Amino acid sequence: MLLTLTTTHSPATDLGYLLHKHPARVQTFDLPFGQAHVFYPEVSDVRCMAALLLDVDPIGLVRGQGATLAQYVNDRPYVASSFLSVALSKVFGTAMGGRCKDRPALVETPIPLEARLAVVPCHGGADVLRRLFEPLGYEVEATGHPLDETFPQWGDSPYFNVTLRNTVRLADLLSHLYVLIPVLDGAKHYYVGEDEVDKLLDKGAAWLPGHPERAFITRRYLRFGGLARDALARLAEADDSALPDDDAQAAKKEAVEQPMRLHDQRLDAAVDVLKAAGAQRVLDLGCGEGKLVRRLMDDAQFTEIVGMDVSVRVLERAKAWLDRRPERQQRRVRLLHGSLLYRDRRLDGFDAAAVVEVIEHLDAPRLAAFERTVFAHARPGTVVVTTPNQEYNALFESLPAGQFRHPDHRFEWTRAEFAAWGTRLADAHGYAVRFLPIGPEDPTRGAPSQMAVFERTDTMASDVTLTDGEVPV
Repeated sequence: MLLTLTTTHSPATDLGYLLHKHPARVQTFDLPFGQAHVFYPEVSDVRCMAALLLDVDPIGLVRGQGATLAQYVNDRPYVASSFLSVALSKVFGTAMGGRCKDRPALVETPIPLEARLAVVPCHGGADVLRRLFEPLGYEVEATGHPLDETFPQWGDSPYFNVTLRNTVRLADLLSHLYVLIPVLDGAKHYYVGEDEVDKLLDKGAAWLPGHPERAFITRRYLRFGGLARDALARLAEADDSALPDDDAQAAKKEAVEQPMRLHDQRLDAAVDVLKAAGAQRVLDLGCGEGKLVRRLMDDAQFTEIVGMDVSVRVLERAKAWLDRRPERQQRRVRLLHGSLLYRDRRLDGFDAAAVVEVIEHLDAPRLAAFERTVFAHARPGTVVVTTPNQEYNALFESLPAGQFRHPDHRFEWTRAEFAAWGTRLADAHGYAVRFLPIGPEDPTRGAPSQMAVFERTDTMASDVTLTDGEVPV
């Protein structure tokens, strides 16, 4: 059972500091089921590789227990499984916790990392591997093994050699592996009890709530329906407790902007751009209670409307309203639970996407993840993004100087800052971009809101449909 971690970060030998394992020594750790060995097959300033070799003693595991032949003869010593997850937590626990006194800044820095796993059992094939790791930003390479090369008619085995590449914090990579390796294997070598729920939520706290396959991950990790239901309920609560636009905060923003009905103007402007673009299949990303979805439903041009939000609570409100509409309108609308921070194949192939008053709620790392999700992966033909114009804030009499319009806003950009962001994004991902004002314009400070309209400069089309993996609300 072998895992290698490789980086080309400069200097690459910093990997030793992050892992708390010196590259010049071979270290051995005793575990309840065998031994783990850590060594470095390659060490230089430009490339460094660390290896974790796990030597499982299957005889020792079952000796004296009246074991059957199947307990002695199996794949457990040779494949990535819950044994490897336990070894990761014991051997690299400090690294997984994101602690490094010698390089504290490096712990928080995404670096280029490559993880190789040999051999991974994965029932469901390479597609399951991609569904689990691609939303987290990984490039996934999976090489399958036949059951027996001598008898090709027997078909393929469920085993793969897997390579994962990403620019990511080492602590995040280790937590992803810790949770997802047992999910791929579908089995654990120890009793799964209530403490496993806490373990899953702890190790997955930073990324699992918004993962599009979180229900699948939770059920496979916990194996029992009751535990999985408890974990999913707690994940849903975590989503809503972190929701930026709760009722009280939204009311504060509306109180500032209500005199000019700015929210309605944003939605109307987004609909106008989507109509002019000729879009038929449209995403509303960060849809909230579905106010833009309602406007799109009223126009027959939009034949498929998909609203997605990270909050189950607001989606339930959107669905309650949708359930009161005629069935012919309901058939055109789908509501999905998901996060804009993870790649999600359900978002592929749409004519257009609207992102109305969302980006200002994202800090810098999450904004970068949003950019990848929408512009690098989903790639709608047209993307409409609105955000407040910080310059206009001085004209709101009820807004104290220096304050943002909404307590959860992480930034509010000037027109120049928004233009610089949009231009960089368009150049990086093959879009043209134009900027439009929303609301009454002041000759000096511009309009209260601003819109960027991104249009793809290629003509690539996709026939991806939205049926696989849809999450009903």
